[in-house]
Amino acid sequence: MIALVNVIFGVFYIAILARIILSFLVPMAGPRPNPVLVSIYQLAGQLTEPIMGPIRRVLPSFGGLDFTPMVVLILLGVIRIVLVSVLQGG
Repeated sequence: MIALVNVIFGVFYIAILARIILSFLVPMAGPRPNPVLVSIYQLAGQLTEPIMGPIRRVLPSFGGLDFTPMVVLILLGVIRIVLVSVLQGG
């Protein structure tokens, strides 16, 4: 069960990091970015938006900087540690 929890959280970590990196790469690719990059970016967005959307609405605006991914990564890390601790029995 602990391995499953780690895999699920690992997928979310990778999706969030992919979304962060591709949010810079896709616009830099010009008016016609590679369709594979766009597809991966959209998939990462679909996976992470249910978690990031509510947190983004709560966080204050920082002049165009989005700290939501950092907050989500920290929260996911804390939740994973608690879950693994509970599953290990204490």
